[in-house]
Amino acid sequence: MSEDRRLHVLRAIVQDYVHTSEPVGSKALVERHQLGVSAATVRNDMALLEEEGLIHAPHTSAGRVPTDLGYRVFVDRLSEVKPLSRGERTAITQFLQGAVDLDDIVDRTVRLLASLTRQVAVVQYPSLTRSTVRHIELVPVGGTRVMVVLIVNTGRVEQRIVDTGRELATLDGEALVASVRTRMNEVAAGVPFRVAATSLRTLVEEFPEADRHVLEPVVTALEEALVEEREERVVLAGQSNLARSRADFPRSIGPILEALEEHVVLLRLFGELSDDPELVSVRIGHENPVSGLQSTSLVSVGYGAGSEPVASLGVLGPTRMDYPTTMAAVRAVARYVSDILGDARSN
Repeated sequence: MSEDRRLHVLRAIVQDYVHTSEPVGSKALVERHQLGVSAATVRNDMALLEEEGLIHAPHTSAGRVPTDLGYRVFVDRLSEVKPLSRGERTAITQFLQGAVDLDDIVDRTVRLLASLTRQVAVVQYPSLTRSTVRHIELVPVGGTRVMVVLIVNTGRVEQRIVDTGRELATLDGEALVASVRTRMNEVAAGVPFRVAATSLRTLVEEFPEADRHVLEPVVTALEEALVEEREERVVLAGQSNLARSRADFPRSIGPILEALEEHVVLLRLFGELSDDPELVSVRIGHENPVSGLQSTSLVSVGYGAGSEPVASLGVLGPTRMDYPTTMAAVRAVARYVSDILGDARSN
């Protein structure tokens, strides 16, 4: 049989099964799709697809449904991910435009993804290991105090007010603050967090001993902001959507919910980030290393400040998923979030 026709039959089975949730028979395929062959020929094609492990019969005398491998071949052979409609793109823009900070962006994004896909949405906070310093600002706020402002490439802003123990509203004080600000940005801007913390600590030794007591509290405040132990986090929404798909899971949704509660599991799944922000990753069924998630598929993609991926977002749902539409939604939302973070970085 023609390989092109075999793939056409497989694609038709996947599409029908996703749409109807019912096993697909040869007669239905001939009626719904212009395959250009008889039902007998389609039955023969289906038998060969079953031998290859791409489809299987859920019970005797039933139609056929795709296997994990069948979905994998279907996804890998997608010639293109269909674009979202103008209305969907507008909805994404309007929903995300009003975000005021990173926490708000993440919260809006996870709720938007759950709503668009009717699946469980997962958004990872920007990883500290992939975050870099964008800029350090020092702002005298009166007397001996200075506000230390750390701006991160993801748009996050950290502020600390420290007491330097030295009057800064003098020519010497202003000159020292300007000199410290310049040197800090020279050694830290564009540098990963942990490297920047080490460079800033070394910087103290460059200054005359009389000025070091001014630098010490400033550097300590930045070290706290850069190196403090912050739990890598993910945010979820739409867990109730699993109940809507309960029939797609062989036993219960309990193991899935338990796996989702273990955020370290999700972080591990998101751990392998591609450097290509356009590359949508699809893990299907038993491709997921976590046993509780092996009846699900995870569609994810990286996002970041412009073209620099710093974290992932995606959706998780049953393997009987509308993959083209889900992949399009995940990629589109990631693009919008990256644009927002990129704008925050350039402002």
